[in-house]
Amino acid sequence: MTSHNTALELRRVNKWFGPVHANRDISLSVDRGTIHGIIGENGAGKSTLMSIVYGFYQADEGQIFVNGQECRIDNPQASIKAGIGMVHQHFMLVDTFTVLENIILGVEGGARLDQGLAKARKELQRLEQEYSLEIDVDAIVGDLPVGLRQRVEILKALYRGAEILILDEPTGVLTPQEADHLFRILSTLREQGKTVILITHKLREIMAITDNVSVMRRGEMVAHVATKDTNREHLAELMVGRSVLLQVEKTDAHPGKAILQTRNLNYVDADGVQRLKDVTLDIRAGEILGIAGVSGNGQSELLEVLGGTRKPTSGQVIFKDEDITHSKKFNARDLRKIGLGHVPEDRHRSGLVLSFSANENTILGYHDLPAYNKGTTLDHAAMISTCEEYIRKFDVRPPNPHLQASGFSGGNQQKLVLAREMEQKPDVLLVGQPTRGVDIGAIEFIHNQLIRMRDAGAAILVVSVEIDEVMSLSDRIAVMFDGEIVGELDARDADETRLGLMMAGIREKNGSPHAQQDETVA
Repeated sequence: MTSHNTALELRRVNKWFGPVHANRDISLSVDRGTIHGIIGENGAGKSTLMSIVYGFYQADEGQIFVNGQECRIDNPQASIKAGIGMVHQHFMLVDTFTVLENIILGVEGGARLDQGLAKARKELQRLEQEYSLEIDVDAIVGDLPVGLRQRVEILKALYRGAEILILDEPTGVLTPQEADHLFRILSTLREQGKTVILITHKLREIMAITDNVSVMRRGEMVAHVATKDTNREHLAELMVGRSVLLQVEKTDAHPGKAILQTRNLNYVDADGVQRLKDVTLDIRAGEILGIAGVSGNGQSELLEVLGGTRKPTSGQVIFKDEDITHSKKFNARDLRKIGLGHVPEDRHRSGLVLSFSANENTILGYHDLPAYNKGTTLDHAAMISTCEEYIRKFDVRPPNPHLQASGFSGGNQQKLVLAREMEQKPDVLLVGQPTRGVDIGAIEFIHNQLIRMRDAGAAILVVSVEIDEVMSLSDRIAVMFDGEIVGELDARDADETRLGLMMAGIREKNGSPHAQQDETVA
């Protein structure tokens, strides 16, 4: 029987997609006025389950109760009517519309749009103040940073009367600062009596913000626990079904000579904005150099310049003691040939062709190697054989070299890209956001592969917005702010506070933090 304090209850929910049993006899109870986490690896079935609650999918079996009343939820409109709102991982907003226009879209409130807009504007002012969701309602959504766009989605759900708010991987596209602000908003929602369901695979977030947590594995619900009664290690084991090392285990690095260097590197983009400012770095053999910083401070442009997809405006790029800045070989294709691998930040935009099969993606950028190239045709047997080897070595699931890249989960897509670049044994490997959108079991694997490559003598540059990842994976850390390197330190001397100050643009002077502008005045 449903408790009077239960906002949402699911009983024995099942969902099949053809032969795939995505949700298996799922039962769940979420208390009113709490933040309830649902965690699991990619493909565990958590997003499918919440899509059933929101009406995108319909359960094949089972019951849904909202505030003790059984509900039939056949579509999102029925879910909204029941007081359920959902903020999706990929926002459902019209970029060319204003915030106000996006929020009232579909609920304009009568024949005259101006009356609906005026009413909505007044209501949004109330919601903004009540839930600390301040935003310019006349701003064009496409001009807003990601954190504010997410705020629009939350406001849109509240405007439609949501008492239960579902957020699907809400911090996957946020900076640490934006994530912290989101958590403050969620805490305010809880204080005001709203119920929040947080779908994530980030254990730190679960421990920081939730009251209770449910764990899914392979389509089943395997545990329900109060957050105060568990810890990250226990949750990780429940998610994966085995013990997981949350810290990177590695021996001390033995760095050799610098393989890739930059000297006073500058880059100005097409809009005239200077993205890199006098960047000087040494990337050494047998060492991982981590780049820390809030997203948007030049890390992406640094990777693209070093990877040969952008040309620097000035300065030098030196590879194996040769200044290649103005060389014909300074392009992505030729850099690969002389020993530079690149795992891009955005695997969908730059790392994979999603409509290509796994074996076709396995040779992207290396398709003209004699092993695969017969002159006028590709050697498909060799491609499939190589892909099968990579799948085995990197534990890619499902182990199907013919499956389209779009058919793999994010973590397995990332393994395909890493396998392609790492198995060429490059002298230098550039890695952007190595575990973005990757579940915890795959994170452990990816980290171990990078350490193995370091120990084999490769020079590795890792860019990550996850400060924990930078601290545990790196041997040396450089911090970027507004296109500049504001500090560099041995990873053993790094802590979150020290790095956080540098990420905010505060340089270190004689071991103490000093604001950048103060140093300039001096």
